[in-house]
Amino acid sequence: MFRFFRHHTWILVATLSLTILSFVFFMAKGSFRSGSDSNSGNYGTLYGHVVSPMEYEKAKSSFFIIHWLQTGEWPDKNSTMTANEIEQEVYSYLVMNIKAREMGIHVSDDEAASAAGEMLRAPSLMRMFGTSEPVPAQAFIQQVLEPEHLGAADLEEAARTRLINNQLVTILGLPGTFVTPQEAGALYDHAYQEISAQAVFFSASNYISQTLPSLAETGLFYTNHMAAYREPDRVQVDYLVFSASNYMAQSKAEWAKTNFEETVNSVYDRFATTEFAGEKSPDAAKAKIRDILYKRRALQDANTDANKFIATLYSMSPVQEQNLANLALQKHLTLLTSAPFGEDYGPQDFDAPASLAKAAFQLNADSPYTGPIVGNDAVYIIGLAHQWPSMIPSFDSIRPQVTRDYLQEQAVTTARQAGTNFYYTARVQVSFGHKFSAAADASHLQVVNLSPFSLSSSGIPELGNQESLDQIKRAAFTTAPGNVSPFVPSSDGGFILYVQSLLPVDQNQKSADMPKFLAQVRQSRLNEAFNLWIISQLNQQLPNTPLFAKLQQGDGR
Repeated sequence: MFRFFRHHTWILVATLSLTILSFVFFMAKGSFRSGSDSNSGNYGTLYGHVVSPMEYEKAKSSFFIIHWLQTGEWPDKNSTMTANEIEQEVYSYLVMNIKAREMGIHVSDDEAASAAGEMLRAPSLMRMFGTSEPVPAQAFIQQVLEPEHLGAADLEEAARTRLINNQLVTILGLPGTFVTPQEAGALYDHAYQEISAQAVFFSASNYISQTLPSLAETGLFYTNHMAAYREPDRVQVDYLVFSASNYMAQSKAEWAKTNFEETVNSVYDRFATTEFAGEKSPDAAKAKIRDILYKRRALQDANTDANKFIATLYSMSPVQEQNLANLALQKHLTLLTSAPFGEDYGPQDFDAPASLAKAAFQLNADSPYTGPIVGNDAVYIIGLAHQWPSMIPSFDSIRPQVTRDYLQEQAVTTARQAGTNFYYTARVQVSFGHKFSAAADASHLQVVNLSPFSLSSSGIPELGNQESLDQIKRAAFTTAPGNVSPFVPSSDGGFILYVQSLLPVDQNQKSADMPKFLAQVRQSRLNEAFNLWIISQLNQQLPNTPLFAKLQQGDGR
């Protein structure tokens, strides 16, 4: 059977346990993501079951949300994913949902709601939002889901799907967990045996002064690389900031009317050994909880005032951008203006939430303002100030930048030529019994003695930011001890390694590490076995769907 389905890297992520600070999770019912597709309501059959449009949309919503939580971007906005690949993923979710029903796997509404709360408290999500605090459910729904026509119900369904998938992985991937200690020992040696090596780096910065470009050369370079200098569509917005810091006193006063310390103690009792284990003392942990609670309520109060402002703004007629400035002046609020920014990178002059840039690019003359947009520390209302279409700047306006780029490209080329030449010199010298360091000295090159490293090493101190760690590992472990590696080009130039020796594995450390390592190997094999199962099921079932015809035509194969 023709195999088209790639391994699901998300499976491994889905099995991770997520626990983090939980206060209040708002779970309202919403509509599923609606989007156009080419199936016209016909989604085929899986295991003899006719796939309904609602089932398909639910699976699609779950995939989209889980993908966003793992990558920070929507699948249909990912340039590396084709429409057919997205559809393949959706069908994989459908296959798992149907198989789970057949196996009697059930997730209750309470379990799904709890899991949705845990998904929003994942450290990876907090990093995406640029905060060290849990992401409020309401902020996630408003900033991330609602712009894509998704809601709280879709989030709950995605959480339900993740729980079902985890159970399927555990059950169907079980055969892959049978790994003998001897096999695990060999895998440990492969992963942790260290290598001793020396390196010579050829950095473009060492060769940049050797090029003196003429105006004609830089002009030709600009002509050949004009597309790289294209500026994206840009906008400039006027914006109001309702900062949480301005509501902190009000927040503390409101909390003072409640059993605040009882709430703090309750949160601490629940999460003391997980989310606050790193705090120096219980008092330090409780102080952090107080700050989180104060800030959260302050942000809610800021959002309340922002909503009142935007309600008044939308009541003004006729609708025009000047209304924002007029109302701000009337309310004695300071209206700020951003520097121009693109949709991909957002404002650089203030700490805007990711959703602000997207909202800014949806503004136009008929809809010149929007909000509230909830961030980590403030709530924003924005209005359209100016728009610039995508354009390629003239050579004269960016000549210094073009010159720098040309010099860098030429320096990289020179560095690589030097590296290739030295490789042949060093290989000959080493083959005659000379030291690698002597060959480098003769060519006036510096040898860097690398700290011992293995395939599992997360870094090599001497590298800094010079080269890719993966490139170093690949060159080292594909070169026999006592030999010189071929020249390896990199974005900055390249490098050559001299592999001195393989170092013996520390048996005491191996004995101590083996229980944890064996568990990791078995988990990895569990996921591999499940991946093989889902691929086989899709190869059997997708011929009964419209997607199969598209794949046979070569579109997305």
